Amino acid sequence: MNRIKEVLETKGISQTELANRLGKTFNMVNLYATNKVQPPIPVLYQIADILNVDVRDLLMPNKISR
Repeated sequence: MNRIKEVLETKGISQTELANRLGKTFNMVNLYATNKVQPPIPVLYQIADILNVDVRDLLMPNKISR
């Protein structure tokens, strides 16, 4: 699971703009943002660079803190 959609909203960047900057289609970025498809690791790093966030900020934690 990823938080791409949340981070895009926080940064005020549209999925269309992210798609253009990544060189991907809007449909592919939409699949990433809605968690229907997970981006490959290199693409996840590209997204983090474009959004100026740590790549870990795009991921959901795999363990719940107690």
